[in-house]
Amino acid sequence: MTATGTPIAVVTGASSGIGAATARQLAAAGYRVVLTARRKDRIEALAAEINEAGHQATAYALDVTDRAAVDAFASAFRTIGVLVNNAGGALGADPVATGDPADWRQMYETNVIGTLNVTQALLPALDASGDGTVVVLSSTAGHGTYEGGAGYVAAKNGARVIAETLRLEIVGRPVRVIEIAPGMVKTEEFATTRFRGDNEKAAKAYAGVAEPLTADDVAETITWAVTRPPHVNIDLLVVRPRAQASNTKVHREL
Repeated sequence: MTATGTPIAVVTGASSGIGAATARQLAAAGYRVVLTARRKDRIEALAAEINEAGHQATAYALDVTDRAAVDAFASAFRTIGVLVNNAGGALGADPVATGDPADWRQMYETNVIGTLNVTQALLPALDASGDGTVVVLSSTAGHGTYEGGAGYVAAKNGARVIAETLRLEIVGRPVRVIEIAPGMVKTEEFATTRFRGDNEKAAKAYAGVAEPLTADDVAETITWAVTRPPHVNIDLLVVRPRAQASNTKVHREL
């Protein structure tokens, strides 16, 4: 997995939602996209779709919380142009008093340790490119808490802090650090996963909201930020649907 003129973009959590949409758009923008996720069948199908469209994509099954597997994956690259840390997600919406520590631990492992693992492992290849970009997909949850969201908020705060601190620590090196913080995004799996397959609860999260963001909306934002001139760093970009003024203020037409 080495580049021959075409910059490589690695996208984690690329099996669905924002990750899959970002992979498609970065491929269309001229990157050779490496798709990673645990669900091998999903990313292989997406890679085939992208290649059939005349672009370049490779699938690599990967659990970002498995450091040995991440290091083995990273060893295949000499240079990388872009890393999109998208793998993450939420579990549950319980208050602090009754939240399941196992849910908190899993969210922290994926959103924070997973981001740390992949970023650490690929940073030398990003540096070697002479023009690397690290994207951390956080959330507006990382910038403001809400009832029932403490575990996810804590995890996304961790991801946000990785981006902010890394930017300080590598200033002067040829690597940008971009944080994209989406608000309400309606994808096929996010809310359903959060509520463990309870489609009724998942639907209530978006009830009455005329137009939540889509995965493509966020992917376009990521692609725009990544394709700015090398001297331009989009430190933080918060993107919400018009109907959402904050994490706790949403216009619903009910």
